Amino acid sequence: MKGTTNEVTNASMSPRTACFLIIGNEILSGRTQDSNLHVLAQALNQQGIRLLEARVIPDIRSHIINTVNECRSRFDFVFTSGGIGPTHDDITASAVAEAFNVPLICHEESFKALEALFPPGEFNQARQRMAWLPQAATPIKNSVSTAPGFSLGNVHVMAGVPHIFQAMVKWLVPQLEAGIPLSSQSWYSYDVYEGDLAAQLTQLQERFPTLDLGSYPFGRGQKRGVALLAKGYDSTAVSKAGAALKALLETLGYLAIEGDPPRSTSI
Repeated sequence: MKGTTNEVTNASMSPRTACFLIIGNEILSGRTQDSNLHVLAQALNQQGIRLLEARVIPDIRSHIINTVNECRSRFDFVFTSGGIGPTHDDITASAVAEAFNVPLICHEESFKALEALFPPGEFNQARQRMAWLPQAATPIKNSVSTAPGFSLGNVHVMAGVPHIFQAMVKWLVPQLEAGIPLSSQSWYSYDVYEGDLAAQLTQLQERFPTLDLGSYPFGRGQKRGVALLAKGYDSTAVSKAGAALKALLETLGYLAIEGDPPRSTSI
């Protein structure tokens, strides 16, 4: 590799940033496995919003309040999942209201939509709780079960149930201010190991400091290899880095195959 001259660097290419708070004791206990992070990250990538951090926190009011306040001051967007149902431990809405120092109020439109959903006499007090949102919050549409999430300031509160979360993300994220979409290029080869590429990959990372360059070992049956990935928000730089990754594999005598390994599993 020739030198370490930096390739295209442009501060204006930096996307807006986001944090994801996964709220729920059941996640921390291992009883439930989160599947929402992947859904949100992919949607944000397409919208040009960079998910920089994800945290799993318990259903403890003070913990939710403190974490929401910390993160909404550090990130352009904060997204949460979990804790907005009808049961006693669904405290996310009231905790977010307290973080913003506003009361919970009945959102009439949501109340009427939920009331119409249930047979007479079944829209009890517990279910009515799902229509109470922080003052000045905007509902996030729930096309699956009607009970809304909500947006307040730069905080977006959504359900934890995966198919409901996915529906909310699909409705919400395209409405957010779009940045530059994430670009990526990947190449892989069999019978190569990370140690064979490490020094050269370090040099490439120095050439492309605004990008994320990575190497990922994979296995498919008895076959082993490494996938190389360049990703970032400058498509020109990503294209150049992708070409450099391909050249790296070929220079070392390996066949470079574009894309991701078929049915690969990390090892």
